[in-house]
Amino acid sequence: MPTGGKSTLTQFLIEERRKHPGATGELNALISDVALACKAISRKVAFGGLAGVLGSAGSGNVQGEEQKTLDVLSNTMFLRATEWSGHVAGMVSEEMEAPYTLPPQYARGKYLLMFDPLDGSSNIDVNVTVGSIFAIHRAPQPRQDPQPQDYLQPGTTMVCGGYAIYGPSTMLVLTLGNGTHAFTLDPQLGEWVLSHPNLRIPERTREFAINASNSRFWEPAVKRYVDECLAGSTGPRGDDFNMRWIASLVAETHRILMRGGVFLYPRDTKDPNKVGRLRLLYEANPISFLIEQAGGMASTGRKRLLEVQPEAIHQRIGFVFGSTEEVARIEGYHRDEPPATYSSPLFGKRGLFAEAS
Repeated sequence: MPTGGKSTLTQFLIEERRKHPGATGELNALISDVALACKAISRKVAFGGLAGVLGSAGSGNVQGEEQKTLDVLSNTMFLRATEWSGHVAGMVSEEMEAPYTLPPQYARGKYLLMFDPLDGSSNIDVNVTVGSIFAIHRAPQPRQDPQPQDYLQPGTTMVCGGYAIYGPSTMLVLTLGNGTHAFTLDPQLGEWVLSHPNLRIPERTREFAINASNSRFWEPAVKRYVDECLAGSTGPRGDDFNMRWIASLVAETHRILMRGGVFLYPRDTKDPNKVGRLRLLYEANPISFLIEQAGGMASTGRKRLLEVQPEAIHQRIGFVFGSTEEVARIEGYHRDEPPATYSSPLFGKRGLFAEAS
């Protein structure tokens, strides 16, 4: 067997479909279309400066962020790979302000696709790992153009979540609600090969990821957690922790899925109009689905993230995920914290909305 006895993505999807006799195969076909888009993006990323795709596109997205040339190109690849098949009814992308309405010549399908076509694109010019993230939900009104509110489904209704990571090897990691599985792209065969079935996150970890430059805006519970980790073996945790930060959600997720850890991008007071940094529908929700299916925990910092009812297509949210012991501890600190203050050896005693004492 060309793959050394390992399943390809196509074989895996067929086997999953056989577990559901009433399945039509449309979900499998849509996932295959998404996987094709990820292959195409991987090729563009790999050529880097040789393909003339680096640098700014000279435009901004709905988030007010500068769009990279590869952001725009990757978004187009997702649209072109999936719009024609009749399996998707509509799409939402980080790079488009409004939901995408399919061209009139294409049939409308049963599913809604939401995606970040190139996560971590600020890293692309310096050749640091980037990726694509996607979520698939059932359309409330199949075979019709969806209404904007149709996309506002909690993560618990997802039928598939996943990401592609464009690193030293290109990998596709996905879940259909039956475990989290990773496929590596064989560049000779052009096939996704199941290399890491049934990933499991260790319950305990001594590694955390957070952007420490935002420390002055953190809530008391987050300050407490980070202080305790940094205090090391002589502190209240009694162990030494390592801190990581890549500024690529896909890369952070992949590391945690492979060896454990906890990631924090909590809500803070930096911008009162933004309760978090990461987008709920097409970043936090699919990552949470993957993490939970691998035995981890995903939270807003206070509650299970997949149960959050979305209120807007590009809604932002605080996000904490990874090894269950650490995420549960952070939730506990939020429940236990004084309402306004925390005595921090690093940041002093201060409230979120009050002057430092």
